[in-house]
Amino acid sequence: MYGLADCNNFFVSCERVFNPGLNGRPVIILSNNDGCVISRSNEAKAIGIKMGQPYYQLKNFISIHKVAVFSSNYTLYSDMSQRVQKTLQSLVPATEVYSVDESFLDLRGIPEEQLDDLGHYISRIVQRNTGIPISVGISHTKTLAKIASKLCKQYPKLQGSCYMHRPQDVEKVLRRFPIEDVWGIGRRFAALLHNRNIMTAYAFSQQSVDWVQSLMHIGGVKTWRELHGDPCVEFEEFSKDKQQITVSRSFSKELTESADIEQQVALFTSMAAEKLRKQHSVCNAIIVFLYTNRHRKDKPQQFANRLVPLPRAMDSTLELVNWSTKTARELVQKPYEYKKAGIILSDIQPNSSLQTVLFDDFDQAKHTKLMNTLDEINKKQGPHSVVVASAGFDGIKMNRQHLSPNYTSDWDDIIQIKI
Repeated sequence: MYGLADCNNFFVSCERVFNPGLNGRPVIILSNNDGCVISRSNEAKAIGIKMGQPYYQLKNFISIHKVAVFSSNYTLYSDMSQRVQKTLQSLVPATEVYSVDESFLDLRGIPEEQLDDLGHYISRIVQRNTGIPISVGISHTKTLAKIASKLCKQYPKLQGSCYMHRPQDVEKVLRRFPIEDVWGIGRRFAALLHNRNIMTAYAFSQQSVDWVQSLMHIGGVKTWRELHGDPCVEFEEFSKDKQQITVSRSFSKELTESADIEQQVALFTSMAAEKLRKQHSVCNAIIVFLYTNRHRKDKPQQFANRLVPLPRAMDSTLELVNWSTKTARELVQKPYEYKKAGIILSDIQPNSSLQTVLFDDFDQAKHTKLMNTLDEINKKQGPHSVVVASAGFDGIKMNRQHLSPNYTSDWDDIIQIKI
């Protein structure tokens, strides 16, 4: 058996942990630069606020309905996610972190008669330890566990856990479950299936495996088998190393000066390089890209990007920043106004397979020692405590007018209780 623990309205729940006055109120979380809605409380959903709806369209509506608005606080959300994951890891044999608010649970070997009680216990303990409400779905496969978790969200009477194991119960749920909501289907395949009048997970499961193979290839067959209770999506206790690392952001306003854009690119590169070293990898190429604001039809548009093969595999922030800022400088052109920039570290390999270059006087040992020191200081003192000068100390240029404090990661933001 497999489980899926899914945090309920996770970003909203994080804000409510430290501000109980938000309970029962409509609450929304906005994307970078306070652009659009990316998380909603059930109360916000009930009054008609849509996911992805632009914030500027909602301002009057928000005032009328007294909606609480927050800018996305990813530092807080990441820390709370880690707390949830640590609690889950203490309760089950193994976990697989799927996203910031979801983790698969490996329940194989646990007697089936204990699973219903275990699911409810997990839900209670996570909320007690972290304040975050979760929905636990348990079934024969990962795909069915995800469906059970969604069912748990829809029906509060399940009290935080849904154990979906009897064949008749699985069939009953699949007959009403929209095919587009099945894990692994995606928009393109959902449209193809709708065109063939296949609207539910059950209707899809009743097609022949050969038909599924011809239409959707091996991915579709895996989903089809999982709906039949045959586990074929492997449980990955340890996350795989990333083959590409991307860091990009939209800016609070359009940037035109090369120096400003280079500073942001240097910061993005520093963040990516830290992630690269954390998984003990090096990269052989870097991609830099710049966007103008596609919504400004009155302005000239450009999408500039360049792939730069590196002279050696590297993980040094100093080297990577040098290459990325130089490339950004070459990409910036007048009269374009840039709204977004980013970098991608590509062609990644383990640092254990790093080969030196003949006649190269680069001191790898010196850079490795320096980067280890840099990472250790930033780990102890907080992100960006020590930075390369070209990245500056101003951080990412984003508009976050409704940002909550970093309650769990900044001494200055710790809640003060007045007695």
